[in-house]
Amino acid sequence: MVKQSDKMPGKKRRELILDWLSESNDPITGSELALKTNVSRQVIVQDISLLKAKNHPIIATAQGYLLIANEENTSIRKQIACFHSSDRTVTEEELNLMVDHGAKVVDVTIEHPLYGDLTASLMVSSRKDVQQFIKELDKTNAPLLSELTDGTHLHTIEASSEKIIQDVEEALKNKGFLLTSFTKE
Repeated sequence: MVKQSDKMPGKKRRELILDWLSESNDPITGSELALKTNVSRQVIVQDISLLKAKNHPIIATAQGYLLIANEENTSIRKQIACFHSSDRTVTEEELNLMVDHGAKVVDVTIEHPLYGDLTASLMVSSRKDVQQFIKELDKTNAPLLSELTDGTHLHTIEASSEKIIQDVEEALKNKGFLLTSFTKE
């Protein structure tokens, strides 16, 4: 049990969280932040919500929290339409294919008939990230968003060049994952 006197004030804790996130290139879990600040993970979740409400560009990923840099980004982003079964091994193959070509898979989006566009942050850029995502998927037994649309989904990918984006699209097309006739109405 944490003594009240051992807890740091909320404002100071949130400043430290921002500092740690800005210094890290890798996501930091809520549990890590809770341990560092001597509070519960739920307090960290509330702190992150307060920071987001103050327009700090923090995103939650399967690997933890990330602060998106505000500096000029020279990366190219493109949203691509994909289709495949909800089999986890196929999902792993699709994600590995994209990161193996040098792209970061920023998110996944589906068009839900009731809620409209639903987007979930992925932020995977290596096979290690993909393995962690699949591990969390298996651990939680959560359904993939694409299961709600019978396999149709969009990925926002980011790369340092247009050539990488083209290579990813070509590789997805060769595997039958690229949905070439997708038009959003």
